[in-house]
Amino acid sequence: MSEQGPAGADYLRFFPYAEPYPNQRAAMDAVDDALTAGRDVLLEGAPGTGKTLSALVPALEHARAEDHTVVITTNVHQQMRQFVADARAITREEPIRAVVFRGKASMCHIDVDYQECQVLRDTTRSVVEREQERDELRGRADDLLAAMQDSAEQGSGGSQDAARSGGDDGLAEAYEAVSDELASLEEELEDDAGTVCEYYRENLERSGEEFLGWLFDDVRTPDDVYEWAERKGCCGYELLKESMEGVDLVVCNYHHLLDPQIREQFFRWIGRDPEDVVTVFDEAHNVADAAREHASSTLTERTVESALAELAGTDDPRANAAVNVFEGFLAAIRRTWDDALAFGEREQVSDDWHDLSVANDNRRDELTLAFLDEYEGRGIAQEVELALQLGTSLDEEYREAFASGETTTRKECQTLKAAGFVAEWMDAGDDPGRHPLLAVRRDQGTEEVYGRAELYTAIPRELTADLYDRVHASVLMSATLRPFDVTEDVIGLNDPVTRSFSLPYPEERRRTYAVETPALFASKRDDPALQETVTDVLADAVEFTPGNLLVFFPSYAEAARYHGRVGRETAATTYLDEPGVRAEGLRERFTSDDNGVLFTSLWGTLAEGVSFDGADARGVAVVGVPYPRLDERQDAVQAAYDREYGDRERDGWGYAIEIPTIRKTRQALGRVIRSPDDFGARLLVDERYTRASRDMGQYGVRDTFPPEERDELVDVVPSKLRYGLFNFFSDLGAYGDDQPRP
Repeated sequence: MSEQGPAGADYLRFFPYAEPYPNQRAAMDAVDDALTAGRDVLLEGAPGTGKTLSALVPALEHARAEDHTVVITTNVHQQMRQFVADARAITREEPIRAVVFRGKASMCHIDVDYQECQVLRDTTRSVVEREQERDELRGRADDLLAAMQDSAEQGSGGSQDAARSGGDDGLAEAYEAVSDELASLEEELEDDAGTVCEYYRENLERSGEEFLGWLFDDVRTPDDVYEWAERKGCCGYELLKESMEGVDLVVCNYHHLLDPQIREQFFRWIGRDPEDVVTVFDEAHNVADAAREHASSTLTERTVESALAELAGTDDPRANAAVNVFEGFLAAIRRTWDDALAFGEREQVSDDWHDLSVANDNRRDELTLAFLDEYEGRGIAQEVELALQLGTSLDEEYREAFASGETTTRKECQTLKAAGFVAEWMDAGDDPGRHPLLAVRRDQGTEEVYGRAELYTAIPRELTADLYDRVHASVLMSATLRPFDVTEDVIGLNDPVTRSFSLPYPEERRRTYAVETPALFASKRDDPALQETVTDVLADAVEFTPGNLLVFFPSYAEAARYHGRVGRETAATTYLDEPGVRAEGLRERFTSDDNGVLFTSLWGTLAEGVSFDGADARGVAVVGVPYPRLDERQDAVQAAYDREYGDRERDGWGYAIEIPTIRKTRQALGRVIRSPDDFGARLLVDERYTRASRDMGQYGVRDTFPPEERDELVDVVPSKLRYGLFNFFSDLGAYGDDQPRP
């Protein structure tokens, strides 16, 4: 561990390694100063430059000094493992109390959902408390009986019956009252016997000291906690929740902070007010998309049908109002999607959701208009409110029925869910950040097509700005946060400190080529001449890269196409990443090779958050510009940003499409060259990356790269790439005895 630095650098006691990387000390200084001032930080650093410790080390020092808690979060599984490794390294030098937290679903020993768990937990606690009360009553009854016997023996020395008749009348009355109370309590406990969680019961009946001692003896993963709890027969999730108060560090997933309801519970679990929390977001370029997922709402026909069936079983007078609302909305969904499907499109609907456009420019969306037409009641607002009231009442009935043992599962109230969505849908008409969508899919069992209404959140800052305003400060780090002003606008930060650190490793050990192939526009990808050119470029890249090569494409379909084409042109082992197939095993096979080429999508799991260190990969190629599919959702985001920022230097296209796309590209390039001793080549295969692209208008993307990365791009025609690669790797002595001939 480094010795403590000069004044102001006390945080180095939390730095667990010999020396910081280049630029890491400057980053830690910037974060330390910002946290002292209560300011947020946007920290961009190239992959492999130690951003996690740059943020975590000064954050822990601040938390120790101010009695705060640091919450570090990511949406990338491999980064979670890295956080654990870093926390373990820290605690071996400067002990900290750290908790690695995961959602209940993956830690439940009896596999029940969240609502059932809540009721089981409350019922179990009630049962245990009543059992304790029962034991106390039994003790009082025994004491009273003994007192009556003593009294009878002193009076006549008779039997127990004589004791009851001839003893003190007050003792007898007290004994009878306690016995009646005990009988009633035992009957209640017998009724509740099937509605307890035995794992949680064990939590309540044992001391927590053993778990706390084990938990903070090291940094334990959720899997570690689950296994320990399973051996002990207790609930690890609840034990973990109850052990989080006042800890130094919590490692968790994005949703614990981005979901507003979970966030409030989470802060209670750690025993902190928001202003006493420092948040650290890793891979922070993903925050906007993750926030959209948490803020968007959906309602399917199936849920509305279930709500109507639920209402048929109640005689509450409010049910008529709810039926009016649900029947009208259900009819509107069906009518709207049926009208929106083009001729022959219905037959093509699969079991994946297929979006349909229902929005209008100058009036309410088609679904709302259809609802207004189909609805037959006394007023939508009034009857939706009655439906919400009834749903709340039914939900409470279901909770009580499960808690009392009348039902074996915690029933979810469909009326409450449907009414809540309809209320939200009608209120969102004037909100430019919420976009109405309708989608259809085919039921795999019945083959029937059914629909889903959705309110899609186009502007995520409506969710994230509140979080950043309330906590003490936040550090958001990524290799691809620039342009900083765009990040500030999109997620709602106010005057953050911004720092960027380029790749600090020797420039002569890396080379980045922009290969002047014709632009791989989606409309041109089937062109045989273009395919031949790209195939030749990739075959040359494989041949002249001394080791493994990663190749990223705009889609899995393109990856599969060139996997077949290049595979026929090279002796290297080819690997294909496919959608729906876990990539971890593929990655391990690829990195254990020494002459492999892996074909994958920029939108897959290998494009970010995954390291290919040293010989794991000596080259990476990005083929084409990986624009997202320009669908209804992307159009909604672009239009929303146009409304918000259309008068600025960048329009909605820049905010919604171009900048996120180049971030994807930069993330992929960062999979190689991860340490000072590493080396490798990086290829951008598409003329839109070259200097000539400046004449292509919005389709030229070279100038979207940060200046220092743009300056490193070397333009090369396809036929000369092999010579460039040969010269670069030869100068490094990378070929050894297997030097190819250019």
